[in-house]
This record gives sequence, structure tokens and C-alpha cells, in this order.
Amino acid sequence: MNWLKDLIWGEGVAHTVLLFALVIAAGIALGKIRIKGISLGITFVLFVGILAGHLGLKLDHEILHFMKEFGLILFVYSVGLQVGPGFFSSFKKGGFQLNMLAAGIVFLGVLIAVTLHFVTGIPMQTMVGILSGAVTNTPGLGAAQQAYYDMFGNSDETISMGYAVAYPLAVVGIIVSMIFLRYIFRVNLQNENRRLQRNSFQTKDAVAFISLQVNNPAVFGKNIRTIGSLLEGRKFIVTRILHTDNERIEIASSKTILREGDKIYVVTTPGDSATVTTFIGEKIEMDQEDWNILDKQLMSKRILVTRSNIDGKTIGELNLRANFGVNITRVNRAGVDLIAQPALKLLLGDRVTLVGDVNAIQSAARVLGNKLKILNEPHLISIFVGIALGVLLGSIPIPIPGIPQPVKLGLAGGPLVVSIFMSIVGRKYKLNTYTTASANLMLREIGICFFLACVGLGAGENFIDTIVNGGGYKWIGYGVIITVTPLLIIGTIGRKIYKLNYFTLMGLLSGSMTDPPALAYANTVSDNDEPAISYASVYPLTMFLWVISAQLLILLFL
Repeated sequence: MNWLKDLIWGEGVAHTVLLFALVIAAGIALGKIRIKGISLGITFVLFVGILAGHLGLKLDHEILHFMKEFGLILFVYSVGLQVGPGFFSSFKKGGFQLNMLAAGIVFLGVLIAVTLHFVTGIPMQTMVGILSGAVTNTPGLGAAQQAYYDMFGNSDETISMGYAVAYPLAVVGIIVSMIFLRYIFRVNLQNENRRLQRNSFQTKDAVAFISLQVNNPAVFGKNIRTIGSLLEGRKFIVTRILHTDNERIEIASSKTILREGDKIYVVTTPGDSATVTTFIGEKIEMDQEDWNILDKQLMSKRILVTRSNIDGKTIGELNLRANFGVNITRVNRAGVDLIAQPALKLLLGDRVTLVGDVNAIQSAARVLGNKLKILNEPHLISIFVGIALGVLLGSIPIPIPGIPQPVKLGLAGGPLVVSIFMSIVGRKYKLNTYTTASANLMLREIGICFFLACVGLGAGENFIDTIVNGGGYKWIGYGVIITVTPLLIIGTIGRKIYKLNYFTLMGLLSGSMTDPPALAYANTVSDNDEPAISYASVYPLTMFLWVISAQLLILLFL
């Protein structure tokens, strides 16, 4: 049985692979356990790694360091690819206000951490670990460790220990803060739902389908392009028209002329529906099925954009109406329907709804691609080119006046910045950065599992002694302060001053802490998508700010 003993307690490739596999598998399994609907998720890999390290299971230091950094790179790079396309658009409309509030939570969290550092005398590297755990931000932990290693050439285990101690209660603290705000402001969920339906910015870009009869003399004899210019700023697309003189139905184009009594099928937004209706005529009771029955040669079909040469082109540039006699009525992107405005850029993975006859749709589909297999193919060249550029960017020293050592973005910040920008501008340089949701999730989860396993195995040997004899138990209280205080302050400001809907507020607080368990709780409380929408609006910026803040605290104070 010596072979088994050597396999578990020895060294070598087999021992390394086995230990990683056992720690990660056990951590994921235990992370699925829920207590009153709350679970630690994949972060449990860290605690299993700590236990394994405490029991004496070890890995070669160089292997441990490499796997930790490589796992971190995979994780932050895939996160950047995921959030990149919506990074700048998240600042539009109500998203700007939400992002500023979320940035306030980051600022307050950092300010409290710095204050606790001076008051308690805890080393800044340890306090940054507590901060990262208190805001449940694993990339921040990796960024802090990388910055410390770059400065001193070795690691400090207290960074990961502070994270591990603060994390569990942080998950609970975020949810308790949301419950506390609900109690303080006496939130009635039914009233919030009704208020959301009236005022939520979510409904402004939703899609509405209406049938209208042309009754306004002001539009008689005018084409659709002219009417669009008269209704400047209103989003609407006329997809089909039933002429009153010959009862013939046709696909509408910008040159189609409207006459008295014509019936048209319009795709617009709920906010613009009333204005468009009033200007053109009156609403009539005809749905899409009624239009399909009128002329069976016309059909509506969803087509998948899979050709790389279409990626980034606007609907107007494609000119499908003139070339094939079909209209794009709406675009579905990541589950959200968008109005097919001529200036809207199509991206790989978009599902566009075409209206036309069978042959015309088939011809247009060949132009757009409509081949799912292409999207499922991994684009490894762009991934590894991006990682290489990220490592290069992260290694560039940036001198800042007043700081004795140049600042580096590091192996967390560099790949994150590059992946965000590559996901936005990569198509201009023929680099296809599209990854399916499942592929991105796989890459991200593998990276974070290796990172957390390595952090736990490295910190496990001295973890208990630090907590019991080194005053580490006090870190729990400091973590709770960092977690709860910014959430309650910004939550109160958001509700009291900016009158945010409670569902929006829950998503804001969850996203500012980049905490999926808190979002899961918010989704169970609400029966709408508002928490997820506001979470997605603030997640990209706050993820970036937490990573950069962790590095700057190490560089500025050490």
C-alpha cells in the first residue's frame, strides 16, 4: 500500500492532479448545500483547500504558484469577455445613476478598510484580504496577491486568510442588509411591482407590437422615411402594410407610401406606442397571426447571426429590404428584444426576426449565416492572443508621482482590461472574441476553481493558528463592518434621495458586491427581472474598480 500513501502524501504529477481533483470536486459539492436558501457556491473550494492544507497535504511551491496565477488569468479574462460588450452601454440612461451609486459603495468600502488599517494596526496586505472577502470579490484577492508578490518576491498568507475569514459572513451580510432596508423603508413588494411597471427604465426599451389604421390626413401620401423624420427620437419599425385599395399585403420599406385606410403592423416600444398611434391613426385589433393568415406567402422567422463579416455592421448597411425583400423587425440579444433601428449594430450570436416570403428569407439567412455549429467552435487564437496582450499590459510599469514604485495592472488587471476592450473592438482587427455562454462559464469556473484551490492549499497550514492565536477572529468583525456599512449608506441614499425601486436597489447592492448568492436571493423575492438587470448594469464597473482598488492599496501603503 506504499503506492497509495505516496499518491496521497507524496509528490509528483499524479499526486498533484489527484489533490486538485479531490479539493475542487469536494468544494463544488459542498458549495451546493443551502442553509435557508443561502449557499457559498464555488467559494467552498477555498475552504476545502484550507482543510487539506491544514491536514498536511501539500503541493510543490512553484506548481502551486503557477496554477494559482494561470487560474486567475483564465477567470478574469473570461469575466472581461462576458461583461465587455455591455461595459460602456451600462452607463446610459438610468445605468449611469446606478453605476455612480455602485462606485460609491466601492469608495466607502475602501475608505473603511483604510480607516481600520490605521485604527487597528493590521497590516495593509491583510486588510486588503479582509476587504476582498467582505465584498466577495475573488479577483480582488488575486490582484492583491499578485501586487504583493511583484513588490517583495514572495507571498503573504494573511491576504488569503483575511479573505477566507471575512467571506462567509459577507454573503449573509449582503442579504441581511437588503432585508434591513426593506424593513426600515416599509417596502410593500406589490406596490413596488406596480411602481416598476410604470416607471422602470426596463420597459423603455422593451418591444411592443401594434396594428394601426392610417387615419391622420397629415400622413396621407407620405412615405415611411418621411414619417420617421417627423417622429424623430421615437423608435418604431413598420414591418407590413395592407393596402386598402387592393387588399394586397406587402413588406414595408422606407419608400412605402401610406394612404388613407391602410393597415400597418408596427414594432415599437411601450413608451413610444401611444405617440406613434396618435400620429398615424388609431389602433385596431389585429395580431401577428391575423397578418400571417392574410398572405401565407409571408412568414416570420428567427435567424442566427453567425458570419464574422456581419459582426459589427449596422442593419442599414446590410440593406436586406432592397437586396432580398425582407425586413428585420427585431433583434434578440442575450434574451432581450431590441428594436431593429437602421443604426443598430449586429453582433455574433444575435437572433434577428425576418419577415418576408420563404425564398427571400432563405437568401437573407445565407448572408447572415444561421449556422449554430460556427458559434459553438472555440476561437482559441483570439483567446490566447488576448491573454498574451493582457500579461504584457499587466507587466508594464506605470510611474505615478508620489509612489516610490511604479504601478502595474498585474496578472489580474491586465487581462481584465484587454478582454473588455477586445470584446468591443476585436472585430475591427479580425479577432473573433465571441464565446457561447456555456463555453465562457466553463472557462471561468475552471480558472476560479484552480485559483481558489491553490489559495486554500497555500494558506491552510497556518490558518487555524492565525485565527486562534494571531487575533484572526477579530477580522470577522472588521469584515462585517466593511460589508454592511457601505450597503446601508448607499442603500438609504438610493431609496431616500433617488427613489429607486426596491427590486432595482437589490440588484444594485448585489452587483456592487459582485455576489451571485445575493442576486439569487433577490430573484426569489421578486417576480420580475429588475434585480438581474440592475445587477448586470453595475457589475462590469464594480468588478473593475474592486480589482484596481486592491492593487492600489497594496502599492500605496506598502
